[in-house]
Amino acid sequence: MDSQVEIFLKRANNEILVAESLKRLSEETKYKEEFNIPQEATFYSSVISHSYYSIFYAAKAILLTKNIRTVSPSIHKKTYDLFDKTFVKTGVLDNKLLQIYTELVVKADDLLEIFKDEKWKRGNFTYRDSR
Repeated sequence: MDSQVEIFLKRANNEILVAESLKRLSEETKYKEEFNIPQEATFYSSVISHSYYSIFYAAKAILLTKNIRTVSPSIHKKTYDLFDKTFVKTGVLDNKLLQIYTELVVKADDLLEIFKDEKWKRGNFTYRDSR
């Protein structure tokens, strides 16, 4: 197996392991107690983000098996579009995989917008002129 494919598959696997761990940490009292995390705390936004990246890296790996490389700028869009064109529209892979990918792209984009808004608020609050 191509070493780049292997690297992306390992990254995909690591991302899903982190997502699963954060989901358990969000839901299981014993882990919250062990790590001294408030019971009301959850990490679902990170679960979505890591799940998305797992799919993204897996998509990059499968594209590499066909010698298709995606690079910046717009690497995420290029990867998505080429995954669709190469594997879904040709019937090699089930359309359900693209639907899952699409749902996570939308959720990841929503989370990014929330992050940008919160970052702006924090910066505005921290550095505003207090005269």
